[in-house]
Amino acid sequence: MSEVREIPAVPHELSGPLTDFIRHLASEKRHSPRTCESYQRDLLRLAGWVSQSGLTAWQRVSNHDLRRYVATLSREGLSGRSIARHLSATRRFYQFLLREKLASDNPALDIRAPKSGRRLPRVADVDQLNHLLDGQPDDPLEVRDLCMFELMYSSGLRLAELASLDLDTVDLRGGEVRVLGKGGKERLLPVGRKAIAAIQAWLPLRATLANDGEVALFVSQRGERLSHRSIQARMSRWGVSRGADQKLHPHLLRHSFASHMLESSGDLRAVQELLGHADIATTQVYTHLDFQHLARVYDQSHPRARRDKYHGKTSDESS
Repeated sequence: MSEVREIPAVPHELSGPLTDFIRHLASEKRHSPRTCESYQRDLLRLAGWVSQSGLTAWQRVSNHDLRRYVATLSREGLSGRSIARHLSATRRFYQFLLREKLASDNPALDIRAPKSGRRLPRVADVDQLNHLLDGQPDDPLEVRDLCMFELMYSSGLRLAELASLDLDTVDLRGGEVRVLGKGGKERLLPVGRKAIAAIQAWLPLRATLANDGEVALFVSQRGERLSHRSIQARMSRWGVSRGADQKLHPHLLRHSFASHMLESSGDLRAVQELLGHADIATTQVYTHLDFQHLARVYDQSHPRARRDKYHGKTSDESS
């Protein structure tokens, strides 16, 4: 983060330390611009609430005040997960204030976010994805788009991982792609036959678009690395043009990859490695999706589970 701007709309007594904290994250902790912006956005929201509550300095904020703030966030519709993120940012900010002797304690330490129900990620079934990915591109940009979507579904990539790919991260002969995941962890992933063919179709067209010296695998019409927002917009456009029955977005392809891999293999540990999850508990959400699929198959197929359509009895009861 090359420059940290003074935070507006709240008194300097609140905004000054907050600006110093963001600068600390950027320069001393070497956090990415995106991470710094996330901290700044969440803490600016807190600063606005503190100011409106008549508190003039961070050291005046008590544990009770922060509990009221959490209640406010909950009433405004934030999920437990989002509130937990806000609290994490607040705790870290107060650690900085303690270091700088701008606070005497950390009022956020023992506050926990309210629990919210865990939503299962939506997935597309195999037939839906085949329909979306088997369409013929109409122009060079659609060739690029199809290549991105094939690669994302083939290897279960996150949006940020796809956008950051360079030419030298893909090994077409070996059928592999090297990605840099969360926490700067690198992993090597297999690339499927369809995705390799899509990359081979895109590379000659990319050469006509990319600026001199540009190393990004996916570039825009201007010859620059394609942004996250552009990838999302192009994916949504692709889904609409091909009649998808739900909005097409990057996480849908990643979730579908994970669910389909688990359905086929049953190997949770392998899916964890492919997705780059540090904790297998994160991957276990897909076991719920897999169980739903297995339960439907069981109900439809098992001779002692099928219902007799005439008598409403299981087949073993009617015999």
